[in-house]
Amino acid sequence: MVSACEQVLGPLWVTWGLFLASDIQQLRQAIQECKQVILELPEHSEKQKDAVVRLIHLRLKLQELKDPSEDEPSIRVLLEHRFCKEKSKSVKQTCDKCNAIIWGLIQTWYTCTGCYYRCHSKCLNLISKPCVRSKVSHQAEYELSICPEAGLDSQDYRCAECRAPISLRGVPSEARQCDYTGQYYCSHCHWNDLAVIPARVVHNWDFEPRKVSRGSMRYLALMVSRPVLRLREINPLLFNYVEELVEIRKLRQDILLMKPYFITCREAMAARLLLQLQDRQHFVENDEMYSVQDLLDAHTGRLGCSLAETHTLFAKHIKLDCERCQAKGFVCELCREGDVLFPFDSHTSVCTDCSAVFHRDCYYDNSTTCPRCARLTLRKQSLFQEPGPDADA
Repeated sequence: MVSACEQVLGPLWVTWGLFLASDIQQLRQAIQECKQVILELPEHSEKQKDAVVRLIHLRLKLQELKDPSEDEPSIRVLLEHRFCKEKSKSVKQTCDKCNAIIWGLIQTWYTCTGCYYRCHSKCLNLISKPCVRSKVSHQAEYELSICPEAGLDSQDYRCAECRAPISLRGVPSEARQCDYTGQYYCSHCHWNDLAVIPARVVHNWDFEPRKVSRGSMRYLALMVSRPVLRLREINPLLFNYVEELVEIRKLRQDILLMKPYFITCREAMAARLLLQLQDRQHFVENDEMYSVQDLLDAHTGRLGCSLAETHTLFAKHIKLDCERCQAKGFVCELCREGDVLFPFDSHTSVCTDCSAVFHRDCYYDNSTTCPRCARLTLRKQSLFQEPGPDADA
């Protein structure tokens, strides 16, 4: 049985989604006829649903003929954005400029490879905000004041990004505050996206996501793994209240003490042990800098567990698996008892001057100076001691 819509379309519809018609005028006529058939068919019937689906396909075909995507360039560079034309037709996206849905089947759209800004091809020339990645590259730092609001009057009652008129009353457009910048934005620039605010984390250890503008969301996403937070300077008291941070700091300090062993060990270099921390390269460079991702993982407990596993692996190589690394251990010169000591052992203390390692109890109970420092001092004195009168003779 041939449906009424198929009788009207005739040769235009052969199989599902396949059209023989290529003339724009012919397609327009078929669309009008299909609309008429839809109105004549019983409401909510299966035939009417089929006709609606076919009408959609006709419109898609018409759009392809009117605006072929092949004419669009594959790469567009604008305001430090590097836009690449997307090939996906099925993924539903929203244009960051006009806030409308991107219909991939019939519309050409682009994504910035730097900040992942998405927009229609027709909206490209309307973009006024530079790529966020350029800001990350040139000035990688956070706003560390909690929601630094200045008031709508300081913005002249305009959106902080696009300068459109806004008001708290919603006329002509609703003013939405970004919890990161403290500024107000229009509904096109602020979609009520949620993000963890770095200032609230470092000052209050608060990880509750809060509403931010689109620009802030992209900036925070690009910055999340960058180690730019020096916690000891920003909020030193945080280590007194967050036990996880104290444990992580100790593990990081131990790993830094292990690093010299690996740099001079052929087996460790061949096994690339230090690459265990390649996702957190700053952990093998210092023990002070943190990224927001580090703090997020510390809050959930993931960072402490992964660092403890890495610490165990590193210590096993130095103390058990590698004879060269074992040979670089220390014997406590104060008691000369016990096993070979290493600076990262939990029960040891290290001399700040010569880096010799002792049992912690021996080191603090000893009232004299470090034996190794004493030997080095005597050696220097003997080298620089002036020759006596017998030597001249």
